[in-house]
Amino acid sequence: MPDLTRLKFVGAADRTVGALRRHAGAAALCALALAGCQASDSASGPPVSVSARATAAVNIDSLTAVVEQNPRDPNAYNIRGAAYARGGDLQAALADFDMAIRLKPDYYQAYANRALAYRNLDQLDRALSDYSRAIQINPNYDAAYVGRGNIYRQSNRFDLALADFDAAIRLNSFDPRAFHNRGLIYQAQGQHSFAIEDFTTAIGLDPNAAEPYNGRGLSRLAMNDPKGAADDFTAAVTINRGYTDAWVNRGLAYETLGDLDAARSSYNRALGLRPTSTPAKEGLARVNSGQTLART
Repeated sequence: MPDLTRLKFVGAADRTVGALRRHAGAAALCALALAGCQASDSASGPPVSVSARATAAVNIDSLTAVVEQNPRDPNAYNIRGAAYARGGDLQAALADFDMAIRLKPDYYQAYANRALAYRNLDQLDRALSDYSRAIQINPNYDAAYVGRGNIYRQSNRFDLALADFDAAIRLNSFDPRAFHNRGLIYQAQGQHSFAIEDFTTAIGLDPNAAEPYNGRGLSRLAMNDPKGAADDFTAAVTINRGYTDAWVNRGLAYETLGDLDAARSSYNRALGLRPTSTPAKEGLARVNSGQTLART
């Protein structure tokens, strides 16, 4: 099951947007898509495309000019760090976030950005420390609660994770990430009705995100609703055709329903995306042998 965070590297403050327009040009600003440097923790998520890396390289050239003209501006380093992260160069991103924090020790957005970079490098202790520092500086910064809550969830510290997701929802009830991740906690605890409610809220807030559909589908399977689950997994793979786990889960739902052709097709699609997928191999073997999970 994928681990959705949908956290974003935070870009500039308004005054730095103006600086970028003056020094880097409006075209570079638009190409960067400030605050849109999104990183997903899903193991089945799509890799950074060649075009995305090329765009990031163009942005970095422009942003480097901004940094050189404004070497004491922490926002310039924070923005370039986000661009480096978008291009996959996390070490360069960390260096820029370090500089931003050195220049502005209370820069809570840069702490959260550095935390996300550390998390993507699997340096969870450092990420946890930075998220906590961001929250200490700004107790109302909901994104840091979501980030820290995900680290707690990864380490099975569910009570702390729930507290952080609850705090994020209190601060921003329109953040689908908080609802989705709280749903994952409820799901792990077997509280599938609560999980479905949170996944449904996340879908309502962001209907173009595939992961909440996958999460809701899994809880519907657990509650013996394979038809509803199949509909959710179909929605997930319609949004993201490369979502291997959702294809596997779709196969499982259709296998349970007894629709073996649809199950076989889903398992084959998953194997086409990830040939080493053990659940897909096992599912396909069951379907082909007739030893399926179909309900009687």
